Amino acid sequence: MSSNAENRLIWLNGRIVNLQEATINVLSPTSQFGANVFEGIRCYWNEDKQQLYAFRLPEHYKRLKNSMKMFRMEDKYSIDELKQGLIDVIKANGYKEDIAVRQTVFIDGFGSWMSKGPVNMFIAPIPKGRTLNPTKPGLKCCVSSWERISDKNISPKVKVGANYINSRMAQMEALENGYDSAIFMNTQGKIAEGPGSCFLIVRDGTLITPPVTASILESITRDTIIELAKKELKIKVIERDIDRTELYICDEAFLCGSAMEIVPVLNIDGIAVGNGEPGDITETIKEMYLKVVHGEVKEYFYWLTPIY
Repeated sequence: MSSNAENRLIWLNGRIVNLQEATINVLSPTSQFGANVFEGIRCYWNEDKQQLYAFRLPEHYKRLKNSMKMFRMEDKYSIDELKQGLIDVIKANGYKEDIAVRQTVFIDGFGSWMSKGPVNMFIAPIPKGRTLNPTKPGLKCCVSSWERISDKNISPKVKVGANYINSRMAQMEALENGYDSAIFMNTQGKIAEGPGSCFLIVRDGTLITPPVTASILESITRDTIIELAKKELKIKVIERDIDRTELYICDEAFLCGSAMEIVPVLNIDGIAVGNGEPGDITETIKEMYLKVVHGEVKEYFYWLTPIY
């Protein structure tokens, strides 16, 4: 087992190597232009079953393949190869705790920003517990002055490294202005998503989220939340455009994603969301989500891929 984050094992181009040996050509298109597509995959440890579960792995690999197709990259990895690489490197590290895995397919070699190959891949797991500090119940956000990318320029449907510069600009602006994170608007002036996360609100007991056509990533976590809310929690869900002013009068709001899971938003632009505390619906959804991903709800075992 790797002793720490700096000394863990990485899958790189078919070999499992120490992180210090996992190097990439500095002149490659991935280094120079962000020419890579990736998935952030969460795996959760179930202590009672002594099992580590990868959450919704087929959906992650379908999205990865779609990103490669839209980015016009060579596609040399089968689904089985993608899955086996992930399993092998997690086992090599011996992880028996909640982890996050970055699986990145990148353009290597000495090509240009428009090269389609050669394509290689790395798979990097790391221990990762809950995103939000228990002493901090939620986030203070601002509506960003930066507009979210769209299908008219660089589609947010493509989970490509270069896209995250848009999120970087919004997040850095928010942090430097005293906020925890940001909320993007799209080219139509409607609410889109957060930097690297989807955004949902609650009004009058109804869960509301922008549609996938509102310049957002086709989020697996968002899809999970919608299904759990409808089928298990009997919460009404609407996918529609959200106006900026609705953020100031909604009852609850939260950001979600594979990395951050579900995190309440308690204040937007200096205005308290609801009573300024995590809302009941948000907390109920988060509790259900964490039970499902840890393998505690048998109806959703089909979403889980056992590692050991």
